[in-house]
Amino acid sequence: MATDPVAFDLITMGRIGVDLYPLKTGVPLGEADTFGKFLGGSPANVAVAAARLGRRTALITRTGADPFGAYLRSELRGFGVDDRWVGEVAAYPTPVTFCEIFPPDDFPLYFYRYPKAPDLEIGAAELDLDAVRAARVFWMTGTGLSAEPSRTATLAALEARAKAGTTVFDLDWRPMLWPSADGDGAGAGAGAGDRAAGPGEWYRRALGLATVAVGNAEECAIATGETEPYAAARALLAAGVELAVVKRGPQGVLAVHRDGTVVQEAPVPVTVVNGLGAGDAFGGALCHGLLAGWELGRTIRYANAAGAIVASRLACSTAMPFGHEVEEVLGRAGGV
Repeated sequence: MATDPVAFDLITMGRIGVDLYPLKTGVPLGEADTFGKFLGGSPANVAVAAARLGRRTALITRTGADPFGAYLRSELRGFGVDDRWVGEVAAYPTPVTFCEIFPPDDFPLYFYRYPKAPDLEIGAAELDLDAVRAARVFWMTGTGLSAEPSRTATLAALEARAKAGTTVFDLDWRPMLWPSADGDGAGAGAGAGDRAAGPGEWYRRALGLATVAVGNAEECAIATGETEPYAAARALLAAGVELAVVKRGPQGVLAVHRDGTVVQEAPVPVTVVNGLGAGDAFGGALCHGLLAGWELGRTIRYANAAGAIVASRLACSTAMPFGHEVEEVLGRAGGV
């Protein structure tokens, strides 16, 4: 049955899992004895971040048919994210991710997504393409291109959008989640003609179908071969997007629009507790600003502030800020 075609401000698609974080920072996993359990996965967190800012959001993904999967669906509903397209895959367990927390800049991740993550089992035939087309913003990630059938489904969603509204490609380069050790190779289920295609080729195909690209220097290098921020932004625009957002860590953010607008924003100073999740908060707030029709500078400042708030907190999903919290940070920083 088709979904209300005007229902969602934002639909995200892709990775979901359970994050387990030591409740003490600076403790190696082998020495930690208490952990917090949280909803995780970048597309899930982006949907939560936008919902916290008042947007109607939904997530397309898959979990295992297990208690952790039930927990994730319950968490999504609790955060106000529609879970109608969160299915179960009996063959694979719900992924779990452990993190070590060594502020201010060392946060190793340990992904347990074996033998395969359910979110990579999204099939094109299962997609509600009417809803995907109708969403004001659609958000997908590079991880969704790493294996079949998720790759074909992700590209089908992008093709169905046909650049209507805002279509965001979160470059999300996670080499350990691609099938081969070096990140090359097309992955299980690829057609014979696609077996020689590596991540860069899939990224280029997706960029040609997106309107916004968001990534850091390493991710831009996979997508374009460029690491210098301005060169990377120009290459992303040349690949087909209208807006390129290059995250530069302690140097802040560079955003370049096809119309010639260039925005550079320094990071909002905070005491970093856990840098993970800051990018997802940035993404949800970026979508919020784009939906609001703000000028680019205001949108990037707002997204920067949202990311800073999450960096100052332990968790990811539960740390996503509400609008009044972002406004307070902006007020203290002298920005709007």
